[in-house]
Amino acid sequence: MPREKQVKLTKLELEIMGAMWALGSASVREIQEQLPERRRPAYTTVQTIIYRLEEKGAVRRVKKVGNAHIFEAVVTRKAAHSRLIDELLNVFGGSPRLLMAQLVETGRLTLEDLRDVETTLASLESRKTKSVSHGSQQNRSLRTTTVEPNREPGKRSGRSVR
Repeated sequence: MPREKQVKLTKLELEIMGAMWALGSASVREIQEQLPERRRPAYTTVQTIIYRLEEKGAVRRVKKVGNAHIFEAVVTRKAAHSRLIDELLNVFGGSPRLLMAQLVETGRLTLEDLRDVETTLASLESRKTKSVSHGSQQNRSLRTTTVEPNREPGKRSGRSVR
């Protein structure tokens, strides 16, 4: 599976990308009109940001209608959010615990939020366990794979025994 493209985005670039993700493919004017009216940047500002996003590889031109270029996002919302989370964790030395402690101390993370996270984690673990056990049962019935002694644990050799 190809790795999602990760591009560092400014706050305004993220707002414009949010409009693009909502619209799919769009012209600069459509993107500008999608932004909140009370803080909407000028058309030329949006155009400049779109061109910068294009240089970064976050968007691409897909066609031209009259004089207007139509753009679409190359970077997914998930990839952009993942990059932001990575940057935020780096501020806290890579520790999710320190980040969560800060969120709790500032009142931005509640006990209810933690319970929701716990439920989500339990659900993910349950799916992961079912997937692994189901997959290993299938693998055992199909073939046995040998592991070479000099390989790292968890790495398989290309050889198999039928």
